[in-house]
Amino acid sequence: MSNRRRVVVTGMGAVTPLGATAGATWDAMVAGRSGVGPIRAFDPAGLPVRIAAEVSGFDASAHFDKRDARRMDRFAQLGLVAAREAVADSGLDITAQPRRVGVVFGSGLGGVATIADQVGVLATRGPDRVSPFLVPMMIPNMVAGQLAIETGATGPTSCTVTACAASASAIALAADFIRLGRVDAAVAGGSDSAMLPLCVAAFAQMKALSTRNDDPATASRPFDVDRDGFVIGEGGAAIVVEEREHALRRGATVLAELVGHGSSSDAHHLTAPDPAGAGAMAAMRDALDDAAINADEVGYLNAHGTSTQLNDRTEALAAEQVLGAGVPVSSTKSMTGHLLGAAGAVEAIACIQALRHGVIPPTINVEKVDPMFDIDLVTGEARDSHATVALSNSFGFGGHNVTLVLRRA
Repeated sequence: MSNRRRVVVTGMGAVTPLGATAGATWDAMVAGRSGVGPIRAFDPAGLPVRIAAEVSGFDASAHFDKRDARRMDRFAQLGLVAAREAVADSGLDITAQPRRVGVVFGSGLGGVATIADQVGVLATRGPDRVSPFLVPMMIPNMVAGQLAIETGATGPTSCTVTACAASASAIALAADFIRLGRVDAAVAGGSDSAMLPLCVAAFAQMKALSTRNDDPATASRPFDVDRDGFVIGEGGAAIVVEEREHALRRGATVLAELVGHGSSSDAHHLTAPDPAGAGAMAAMRDALDDAAINADEVGYLNAHGTSTQLNDRTEALAAEQVLGAGVPVSSTKSMTGHLLGAAGAVEAIACIQALRHGVIPPTINVEKVDPMFDIDLVTGEARDSHATVALSNSFGFGGHNVTLVLRRA
């Protein structure tokens, strides 16, 4: 452990339903503001779910020229804007040593909106009208590829597609690139945008979504006894991770240290978590072991906390077993909705900010904590904190589990 290259965070960026930047998103979290509302991206009439957590006011033309914007799916636009903010925030000059900078960016669904649109083009206008940019617009790795092109980073460039754990997986992989000495810095994160009837209908058919159409702002209620599903959202988020000595030599501001991570597979079901929480427990324990940190040192857990019956139950069980009942827990998905492949990076940023500012964001909309859970759920309002270590859980369909461990700088 003592000889291992240490990984720190030097930049953050986000575009979420709560704000156009990482700072605005954090401020909204602390204030307990909901980003959920009626669907405006399309007419949801006839769908059983008509609410979502959309990024409002995002104007692609403010960030890209018209031609480039037309050649990018919305998920890529959101991811690139977030990544640009993270790089600018870090002050990292990628062009100085491009081979020593990597990019790892995840997505759960990639350019699914473009796919749906072009299927319609094929059906109604014929194959000659299908866009020649369909493939580069739909493949999930295109944020990583375009960010590397834009910044000149020529180190390892990769894409993680582990459903709703995608951006947490990306951050873990980027940290390993640094630990192994392959790079000195990397941009890591994720993005998704599935604001289209097909995706909303599909998740609704799975009975995964909340149907509180008449009260969108209170629909996402993780760990509440009356939770009835997650709220689909969209967004992008990124952090810059860097080898500690490299960051200090260039005078960077260290925001937090990424001291460990753990991953596991439930090996149980296509979409449902292991009911005993074994996979979640394994990821959390492996992360603590990797960080050489004891459970009693953890001062905050940002839960995956989707507001579904099964996920919240198994995660609460895992948290009780690994951390005990006294660790403060909150789910920022109560405010952001579920940002799918971007969720892990947004929640890592929430942990970083909680450690920096000594404040734990609340879980809103909780009227009665499920009596099955023995956890210290932070509800209603933000809570002052002296935490020096925070955990962030991310779980994805297919049984993918990732836990990140962050320590105050």
